[in-house]
Amino acid sequence: MRIAFLGTPDFALAALRRLIAAGQEIACVYSQPPAPRGRGQTLQPSPVHAYALEHGLIVRTPASMRDPGEIFAFQGLELDAAVVVAFGQILPSEVIEAPLLGTFNLHGSLLPRWRGAAPIQRAVMAGDLLTGVEVMRLTEGLDEGPVLASQSLRIGPQDTAGTVHDRMAVIGAELLACTLPLIEQGLAIETPQPESGVTYAKKIRPKEARIDWTKPGAEIDFKIRGLSPFPGAWFQLQTDKGPVRVKALLSVFENADGPAGEVLDDRLLIGAGAGAVRLLRVQREGRGPQDAETFLRGTSVARGMKLS
Repeated sequence: MRIAFLGTPDFALAALRRLIAAGQEIACVYSQPPAPRGRGQTLQPSPVHAYALEHGLIVRTPASMRDPGEIFAFQGLELDAAVVVAFGQILPSEVIEAPLLGTFNLHGSLLPRWRGAAPIQRAVMAGDLLTGVEVMRLTEGLDEGPVLASQSLRIGPQDTAGTVHDRMAVIGAELLACTLPLIEQGLAIETPQPESGVTYAKKIRPKEARIDWTKPGAEIDFKIRGLSPFPGAWFQLQTDKGPVRVKALLSVFENADGPAGEVLDDRLLIGAGAGAVRLLRVQREGRGPQDAETFLRGTSVARGMKLS
């Protein structure tokens, strides 16, 4: 099929690679405009943009797909289908309806649970044991279209948003590659989403990232793993040179008692509102990620200290 691919981050890159390997004709790749990245904050193309250029594909990076000129250009591609994977923009109906067979989205949840921008993070933060990836027909409503294919994925007690993301990207890419031929042949069955069970995965806000140790330990553990590796749940640690910010990247809940925010042993067991959380991997401000043992060799965190 002649396809337009709309995607931006690494999650979308896995799908683009798989579609190219499957022999699909990529008429044009759309991605978010280059953005400041790295220490120098220089403008860098997105992972999808960079990969597409390396493979000689036509790339467009519009600030808005609602621009009349962009709509006209998209309609002129004479597409069989369009594929959207974490593109980062809401598409107008003129774009959605332009391809002959329609526009299809690869979404990282089992709809209608976790419609919206951050489904993987929200699923881990909520303590979900099961999530998945689905191919759905894109409509104007937020992730409301019928589902054509689905693959479930378990969330384990040591999973983070990052580990779930990486497994889901591979599974989703394969699911998409297998579903597109069925769409072309008219064999894909579209199943409307249930009206009950709708939840929304709102974009992660910076103020959500700070750890509140008065919350139940299980909830803190979910939050730490759900915000890992980015943006990273964090707390303040008092040192000889003043307070420093430390990100918690991996943890486990433990059924122990102690004051909220207090260090309960010499291996980063921290008291919570109910139970406790053991920090397994952290990142001190200005340094790289470290396991707890390595971190403690270079930073004093004594029993009885209070984290904030």
